[in-house]
Amino acid sequence: MVGIVIVSHSAKVAVGVKEMAEQMSQGRVTIAAAGGVDDETMGTNAERIFAALQEAYSPDGVLMLMDLGSAVMSTQMAIEMMSEGQQKHIKMSEAPLVEGAIVAAVESSLGRNLEEVNRAAEAASKMRKIL
Repeated sequence: MVGIVIVSHSAKVAVGVKEMAEQMSQGRVTIAAAGGVDDETMGTNAERIFAALQEAYSPDGVLMLMDLGSAVMSTQMAIEMMSEGQQKHIKMSEAPLVEGAIVAAVESSLGRNLEEVNRAAEAASKMRKIL
């Protein structure tokens, strides 16, 4: 099953999105949160992201969802810390953080592959909220 890593500048946001996605996937998907420089300081931390990657890693793949700015750069650094073989199974997504994480978790729980999970997560950016 595809694992998911939530990367945010806020530890609380990362944990909150993780909890929502876990609930929607009924706990069947490994989802890890990597937020903040530490639990109190806003920012990103490549070592925290690396630890989350290790937690969520699966040979089926890991989808990385980031909020903005330095989260992308820190995620790239964390991926580079993984072995070359593992790096091939990690994908950074353009998906919106909250909606993308929920859709990705549901798709992963249904057994979709990494590309399918990412495609669905990225499509969440076009989901209408108000009809």
